Amino acid sequence: MMDKNAPRGTRTGFTTGACSAAAARAATLGLLTGQVPDRIECLLPNGDLVTFSVLDGAVNGDTAHAMVIKDAGDDPDCTDKAHLTADVTLRRDLPGQVLLTGGFGVGTVTMPGLGLAVGGPAINPVPRRNITANVQAAAGELLDEAGFEVCISVPQGVEMAKKTLNARLGILGGISILGTTGIVKPYSTAAYRASVVQGVQVAGTLGHGVVVLTTGGRTEKFVMAEMPHLPEPAFVQMGDFLRYAMSAAVKAGLKQVVIGGMVGKLTKIAQGETITHAGRAEVDTGLLADIAAGLGAAQDVCDAIRGNETARYAGERMDALGLGAAFHKALAQRVIQTLQARYPDKFDLKVLVCDFDGRKIAEAP
Repeated sequence: MMDKNAPRGTRTGFTTGACSAAAARAATLGLLTGQVPDRIECLLPNGDLVTFSVLDGAVNGDTAHAMVIKDAGDDPDCTDKAHLTADVTLRRDLPGQVLLTGGFGVGTVTMPGLGLAVGGPAINPVPRRNITANVQAAAGELLDEAGFEVCISVPQGVEMAKKTLNARLGILGGISILGTTGIVKPYSTAAYRASVVQGVQVAGTLGHGVVVLTTGGRTEKFVMAEMPHLPEPAFVQMGDFLRYAMSAAVKAGLKQVVIGGMVGKLTKIAQGETITHAGRAEVDTGLLADIAAGLGAAQDVCDAIRGNETARYAGERMDALGLGAAFHKALAQRVIQTLQARYPDKFDLKVLVCDFDGRKIAEAP
């Protein structure tokens, strides 16, 4: 499944979403053949086909059970070794449909601001699509006459969730099923920090005088479309390591730093955080409430933003008022102010903001 001989600190792993999709695909195949396979080839969101080991396979009438153990690689993820479990039931009353539910150990969404339905399972959009696609691929023509109900559960999820900020975000009773590519990179390791610094150093040798820093693959794709004149080495996925990237930009003598991001990470930067990992600091929703107030939002809206735990909620409330673009531009300006104070007269700064689908919302200056 992965290169076990990779240098320590660089070995990639798989997301909870990818493991859930593999388990669901294996269970679905078990319904078709009468036996759950002990290995399953799964399509990841990034397009890769990866073979996973499957445990606890069982078929009981119209229901099949399968489990995949997550290997997070060298990322110190609290969900490493989680048992991502899928119970797939044939639903002859739902032809053509794949119904996704959450079982024990998968958190329930209780507050808005996460882009997920309140009351539903904390299974993010990309994993939802990936699980569905793998079930459909395994089911084949049977989907013409029947549907499938897929219940994802994580036996250790309740305990694992205690090591996350899920409860503060209104996700109760378990972990979230996450992942936009299916691959876990060791963002939290010294090796990854070193790769960020090296990326900025390479950008400094290109002659363009600019480095574009992004928080992940989705924001990188967005800024690449916005700045097609720049070569690929000018773009660096800094992950959560703003501090190391900015320090490297200073040392490289770059004249411009462009930051591409979404509301959550940008809020962390605006409030002065230089390591933006979710577990390191909470989002300062008071800062977002102040920005909203400055744009004329009513007091009850500002109070609701201040009392919520997510930056996304603030953006959604301001969108509803027709002030979304102005709000995100003001946030981008606050990012610039914060970084200019930390790195005075070092480089020009530009911030590009996209939504959770990678569409441009605003930019500053």
